[in-house]
Amino acid sequence: MEKIEWLQQLSERQPEDATTFYWLGKELASNSRWLEAISAFSKGLTYCGDDHELRNNLLQELTTSTQQLQQSTSERSLGPIIRNTEDPLNNDQNEEVVSDETCDGSETYTYSIKNNPGFQVIDGGQKPEPTEITSLNKVTFADVAGLVELKKTIQIRIISPFFNQGLFSKFRKKIGGGVLLYGPPGCGKTFITRATAGECKANFFPIHITDVLDPYIGVSEQNLKAMFEKARAQKPSIMFFDEIDTIGYSRSKSSSSYMRGVIDTFLTEMEGIDTSTDQVLIIGATNMPWDVDHALKRPGRFDRLVFVAPPDLEARKQIFELKLKGRFSKDIDTYTLAKATEFFSGADIENVIERATEAVLEEILDSGVERPIMMKDMENTLQVVKPTTIEWLQTAKNYVKYSNQSGLYNDVEHYIRQFGRLI
Repeated sequence: MEKIEWLQQLSERQPEDATTFYWLGKELASNSRWLEAISAFSKGLTYCGDDHELRNNLLQELTTSTQQLQQSTSERSLGPIIRNTEDPLNNDQNEEVVSDETCDGSETYTYSIKNNPGFQVIDGGQKPEPTEITSLNKVTFADVAGLVELKKTIQIRIISPFFNQGLFSKFRKKIGGGVLLYGPPGCGKTFITRATAGECKANFFPIHITDVLDPYIGVSEQNLKAMFEKARAQKPSIMFFDEIDTIGYSRSKSSSSYMRGVIDTFLTEMEGIDTSTDQVLIIGATNMPWDVDHALKRPGRFDRLVFVAPPDLEARKQIFELKLKGRFSKDIDTYTLAKATEFFSGADIENVIERATEAVLEEILDSGVERPIMMKDMENTLQVVKPTTIEWLQTAKNYVKYSNQSGLYNDVEHYIRQFGRLI
């Protein structure tokens, strides 16, 4: 069987597998079938998700194929030529119109003047509206696998005040403030925050460290202040600081006078003489809560610390089902896999599936015999892949033992008591 035909059949069986479309496009491009290659790379971009390396490869190949197509178009006709031969005195008689349909369905017309064959006019079609991107990024709790207890905690502490402002105002309970999510990396802190913003239907402001820091003295503080003012002007709103320890690093551990000004501004904006966070919720996420400045964790600022634990059995089962959906797989027992992946984070589970998929594809390319991902492939991968949360839990165990006098880490202490014998 020809390799292109085999890859086309594979793409029909796995219509959402971006990697298959990538290799199909490569084969088509190597045979100078540029239009089909562009179509394959475009479909791959549709389904590549958060795989940034694959996205970059697809974009690079798509650009190369498009350039090759344009070059070949200028040298020869790709479609039917319409000539004006009815009126020999017509000025358009020396014009050729070449019509071709691009991979996104729009028509591309190339006007080639015989006296100047290098002249081209190309209409690439309309660009997608920005609102479409916004709607794709909107998630709710329905998109979050498991984490039932965490969802209840967020519902009570964060979402309910936004929807019951009259009741909370009656008891003079402030709506807003700070919540710090902490836990092992890869357990969904960032994703649960996006879902929280979707549930609250509030204005969402994700803040990155690059949005704040500036090499000139005083500019970083002005940037941070401007972001808080923008959120207050559009309340109710949610501000999200991912990896907040990079901005709010403990002043007792840092020798940098440059960062002290940023931290002082952060403290003032969260609770100062002339500032207020009423109806402005500040959510921070970190893997290292013990490195966050103590003044940020006091009541009135990040006064609520929420532990995001590794997914439980039911959550792991749902994650396996979610990540395997649309893949060419057969007879995989997700419950058995969930039982065998204690302490695995969501990112760890995705890594298991990706490595098993790579092993199967490597076998198919070597043997030429196509087969689905089987349970044995997942079990073989689990023999070599270990959970990345263990190291974090061991570190947290020491902090809980010696530095939890204020009770900030009671949630993680309870978790370690429950599973300490396995850590």
